[in-house]
Amino acid sequence: MNTTRHWPKRAFILSRALSRAFSDTPSPTFPLKHVTRSNFDSALVELRSHVRAADFVAIDMEMTGVTSAPWRESFEFDRFDIRYLKVKDSAEKFAVLQFGVCPFRWDSLKQSFIAHPHNFFVFPRQEIPLDRTSYEFLCQTTSMDFLAKYQFDFNACIHEGISYLSRGQEDEARKRLISPKGDQLTHLSHNLRETMDLPLVRVADVLFTERMKKRLGEWRDDLLQNRVGGPQEEKVPDDLNQQFRTVFFKMRPALSLDGFTSHQLSLIRMVTRKHFKDLTYVCFNGESTSEELVVYTDSESDKARLMEEVKNDHQRSAEMKINAAVGFRYVIDLLSSENKLIVGHNCILDIAHVHSKFLAPLPSTAEEFVSCVNKYFPSIIDTKILLNADYTLQRKMKRSSTSLSSAFSLLCPEIAHGFTRNVLSYEPCVKVEVHVDEMRSSNWNSGAKHEAGYDAFMTGCVFAQACSHLGIDFQLHSPSENLTQNEKLQKHMNLLYLSWINGDIIDLRTGNRSAELSGSNMIRKPYRKILFKNIVLLWGFPSKLKPSMIRDCICKTLGPSSVISTYCIDQTAVFVQFSKAELASDFLNLKETLEQSNDAISHLHPLSQLLEGGNTHAASYETYKEICASPISKVLFADQAEAVGIKWKTELLPSDKEESHDNTRSHLESAMDSPQAVQKSKTRNTEDVVNDSSNKRFCDDIIDSFLKVEKIRRTTNL
Repeated sequence: MNTTRHWPKRAFILSRALSRAFSDTPSPTFPLKHVTRSNFDSALVELRSHVRAADFVAIDMEMTGVTSAPWRESFEFDRFDIRYLKVKDSAEKFAVLQFGVCPFRWDSLKQSFIAHPHNFFVFPRQEIPLDRTSYEFLCQTTSMDFLAKYQFDFNACIHEGISYLSRGQEDEARKRLISPKGDQLTHLSHNLRETMDLPLVRVADVLFTERMKKRLGEWRDDLLQNRVGGPQEEKVPDDLNQQFRTVFFKMRPALSLDGFTSHQLSLIRMVTRKHFKDLTYVCFNGESTSEELVVYTDSESDKARLMEEVKNDHQRSAEMKINAAVGFRYVIDLLSSENKLIVGHNCILDIAHVHSKFLAPLPSTAEEFVSCVNKYFPSIIDTKILLNADYTLQRKMKRSSTSLSSAFSLLCPEIAHGFTRNVLSYEPCVKVEVHVDEMRSSNWNSGAKHEAGYDAFMTGCVFAQACSHLGIDFQLHSPSENLTQNEKLQKHMNLLYLSWINGDIIDLRTGNRSAELSGSNMIRKPYRKILFKNIVLLWGFPSKLKPSMIRDCICKTLGPSSVISTYCIDQTAVFVQFSKAELASDFLNLKETLEQSNDAISHLHPLSQLLEGGNTHAASYETYKEICASPISKVLFADQAEAVGIKWKTELLPSDKEESHDNTRSHLESAMDSPQAVQKSKTRNTEDVVNDSSNKRFCDDIIDSFLKVEKIRRTTNL
């Protein structure tokens, strides 16, 4: 009875619960604005309004690769300036295929951020002939496979991707437009200057020019006879009717030339110039096609006016082509001109690509690089810096990976899953609503990770949540407040990880290396201190030698504590870090002397195993920088060094060269006192050594060492 009485109420509650459940069901896809060539102009207009109203703009990119060779990976033994050179090489070698831009605006009424994610397909298509060469870029197989794994649309990128010109390329194009040599851009080479006569060496050319001379003369004479009644239909063969059409060009009668080869057109141009003072050859470039014409002019002044009009038309057309070719760079100009806070995740490579593709070629030093970046983008935040700068955020991340997807899932679970979940969380998540075109949504399925537009959205959400953990209350945020002036963000601004492996941070205000963040050491193991002046670079040694074997060879010569560590660059090269800078110099001097001498002693030396084959090279750390600075990228480091042009086998410091002979002799003598060297000397034919008068002193040393070691051995055995 009671159950029946309460049934309507329970049904009502159940229906409300089901209604809420279905209302919380996310939409099937994440709302994302895809932009290609076909809708770029309209999307740019919308984006401009969104950026101007935004509190910050998040960016992300998808590239064709990261490293052009294995040895260009970021290493523990990379110095600060070397790390920049490796970033520079990556940005110069690979292309950007997608560029994600997502403006975020705080809506005080809804108490949430409004995000406008844009996914731009970008392709470096050559729209204007700057240097007559097509763009080239590398594709790293792992990166391309990675993009394919996440269903990257390569067809849309290549066929519909938006091309671009950097600021430098645009300046070059405009200079060529206004210079006398800018004819390749405006196609006025045959209009504004005299055309040299073509040699008529073929009978066909002679016959063709005579035929054209007759045809043009007949057309002009007919015009003069029928000027009052206008052009009359001409009785000419059908093939000529198809190739010659009487039209009007700039209020003047003209012949449109169709179906001729470029060589034939050159002959017609020559005939027109030589035989007809009142006819002018004109090449007119329309929006989509070009047209070759012969135009009738009344006088020399009329001819001059015509050429000036044609020149102005060509210049306007060229300017329109340049403006259109700027393409996606208008987005970069927009972000720069609005002076908004730019947010990225581990974004040093992204910023380097922006500089290389859209501003100018990357400079050779980090100091010059940051000077240009700071000029165009004075306020940049790296969310990876924020995640490792605060102890509370580190606890929130539970010491897990600080990758973008991990940070998004852990810091923004409600946004990541598109609806409010009944989960226990440390703090409420900053709300985000997505607007794309006329659609607004706060519920959606997870988007396509590693799609630049969605990754930019994730980056902005992580930034908003990180700001909340840093004590920035967006509920008190006013539309007039500028986040770039926020005191809590100031200390983290313009700091980017140059290398996450070592925690190297570059300060975009100075170009210098910044101090390690206070909290970051807690989640990353500390690396040993590296003294770069103590490092020797070795490459080209026998392939059978491993780093540990190379260390043993050197320690047998200079002492067991002479080498602190060895680091493998690849199978052809290693770094050797000595305990003292003097030992590094001594090693280089010793190697140089051993290679110059070809006596028995050098063959008995412990370093002979390292020098076997005669291809072992050694140098200071500065040579490594020289090799990294080269635009060449060979797969193996030894091949790279050869391609760069390093021919010598040992690079000595200038101050070391004078002392190399004296120091080497003492090292040879001390090395031959070792039991290993004596054992080798026992098995070697000593007659060759004794017969060589120049080596008698060394032979005595060997014998003395042998007797000394044998005496010690026998005493020990007893």
